[in-house]
Amino acid sequence: MRTHFSKTIFEPIQFKNQLLLWSQQFREVVFLDSNNYHQKYAYYDCILAVDAFTSIKTDEQNAFEDLKQYQQQTKDWLFGYLSYDLKNDTEELQSNNHDGLHFPDLFFFQPKKLFLLKGNELEVHYLRLCDDEFETDFEEIIQCAAFEVQTSKVEIKQRISKESYIAKVTSMLEHIHRGDIYEANFCMEFYAENTTIHPLTIYNKLNYISNPPFATFFKNNHNYLLSASPERFLKKEGLKVISQPIKGTSKRYEDEILDNQSKLDLQNSPKERSENIMIVDLVRNDLSHTATKSSVEVEELCQIYSFKQVHQMISTIVSQVDASTSPVEIIKTAFPMGSMTGAPKISAMNIIEELEETKRGLYSGSVGYFTPNNDFDFNVVIRSILYNSKEQYVSFSVGSAITSLSEPEKEYEECLLKANAMFEVLSE
Repeated sequence: MRTHFSKTIFEPIQFKNQLLLWSQQFREVVFLDSNNYHQKYAYYDCILAVDAFTSIKTDEQNAFEDLKQYQQQTKDWLFGYLSYDLKNDTEELQSNNHDGLHFPDLFFFQPKKLFLLKGNELEVHYLRLCDDEFETDFEEIIQCAAFEVQTSKVEIKQRISKESYIAKVTSMLEHIHRGDIYEANFCMEFYAENTTIHPLTIYNKLNYISNPPFATFFKNNHNYLLSASPERFLKKEGLKVISQPIKGTSKRYEDEILDNQSKLDLQNSPKERSENIMIVDLVRNDLSHTATKSSVEVEELCQIYSFKQVHQMISTIVSQVDASTSPVEIIKTAFPMGSMTGAPKISAMNIIEELEETKRGLYSGSVGYFTPNNDFDFNVVIRSILYNSKEQYVSFSVGSAITSLSEPEKEYEECLLKANAMFEVLSE
């Protein structure tokens, strides 16, 4: 049983920073920050879960069933991630490309200490609370002072050259013209070897220049995720399931006229709209596997949302599920997310594996949490830096959706646009 109590916080923005700084002493950390971004389905402004009481770590074999049993047994808050390569657990697929990170395919933990911040109100949930433990922790938290560690410039390499990228996208277009697929998300990796970074400093820089609604600092011993994701994969509130895929990107400009024009061009682009609508259809099909009859609906189609770095085209698809439906089953039947795969999904994933050169791992996977009452919320791991401090390996990947209207040169430019923020924080 958890001990639960509340506290009023008078400077919530400062407190969020202090919470994250205080969390660094623990082996397991999940810090989720909405950055006060206005969104219809937000609830908490910030969540911190630390210090595993129990945990599950596994490879792709039987991963969803193992997670389902763990979630049903604990009946508690659980935080963790699903890697993209769990596709191999649900379909006859493989992941044989280069892997410099070596993260487990799935990791979740039951935190001893949990903080949920909404506005000025802090909810605290502790397992096995000792006398005065929270008061001691709280004093430590508010004593934490912000600091920045000077980091060295990271020498970033590109796994796929521009020439190779164009050749691979051309090959993908041939698959599309033959009718093998309609759309596929093609990604490439940027990486650095024999490199040491300060994860918290890099995360803070990335979050500052991006301010996304699904920012994540994740730590599991020597494995780190520093994420500025703008995308939600899947959320469950009661019996309602929500998916919000992103497809369609355009550049932000300081000049207001140019910025508004970029936004308008995105809204009216036949290519970007067709990309988005194809994925909406795919998500509708994914949600239908667990939805009650006739409950799948498109609430928003091709809406434009603006973030610090880019404008994005986002759709919102919802469904209703039966109370007896397992939350893990809902996720399993929609995973991996359509925005990072393509249509038809299995064919797209096979072609992705053939043409990409890096095992995706946690990139284009998902980080999130389950609540004790079977709700959940998971993001899409994009605009993110992955780091294995033991292997001294830093990695980030970017991608774009390839359709029959794609021009390889422009897709390459879109990838570089998406990579800007990661380059900036690693190259200072």
